[in-house]
Amino acid sequence: NYHFPTIKSWWLHVWERVSAYIKKAGTIIFAAAVVVWFLSNFGFATWDGGNGAFGFLQGMDGAGDDYMDFSLLAAIGGFLGIIFAPLGADTWQATAASISALIAKENLVGTFGALYGLGDATENSVSMWQGFAAMFTDPQGVLHAGAMCAFVAFNMLDAPCFAAMGTIRRQMDDAKWFWFAIGYQCVFGWVVGLIINQLWELFVLGNFGFWTIVAFVLLAGILFQLFRPTPKWDKKDDKILTDLTQEAA
Repeated sequence: NYHFPTIKSWWLHVWERVSAYIKKAGTIIFAAAVVVWFLSNFGFATWDGGNGAFGFLQGMDGAGDDYMDFSLLAAIGGFLGIIFAPLGADTWQATAASISALIAKENLVGTFGALYGLGDATENSVSMWQGFAAMFTDPQGVLHAGAMCAFVAFNMLDAPCFAAMGTIRRQMDDAKWFWFAIGYQCVFGWVVGLIINQLWELFVLGNFGFWTIVAFVLLAGILFQLFRPTPKWDKKDDKILTDLTQEAA
């Protein structure tokens, strides 16, 4: 019989969820925001006229509005950008945001805000959406909506936050299967992002290349797995399970 929850049990459940998020926001998310701030503001002054010294970039002689392009975060994002290039999200900003999102998905927004100075911006602010669009606009000023959708798909489908990863590790109780699960999620998110971007590149922009072929092969593989006939051995297992269920009933 259904029992209507008491005020006490309801409040305890709400407090458990709220306190867990407060702890997460005050530890993991805050620490990640500090690291992102440091990496995006410190680096080597290698711009024209710079002395190549390491330090706080904004306060160094000759620093322009693009000083973050010479930061440690830009170097890391640029190095790993090759992974996201087939998805169209090959800017160091997009790469850095995706990496920080592995720590906690909320970090993606925090990283994005730190890189574009959007501390007071809201989801309805024009500056926020202009900054987001800038990550997916090429030097010719063309906005790549396919890359934008691929970026969102990857970050929605890849491995969850560190807290969830810890839970997966405890539940699986096996390091090999844990890393397989995390790797599978990241690869699956990357594949979906690749397919989205390459379909956009082909049917909207008319671009065709090596990664387009790879995307179609992967898409065909996914569709085959979804709609393939049930193997005989699987049908046999289903029959055995059905018989056992009927006997138990």
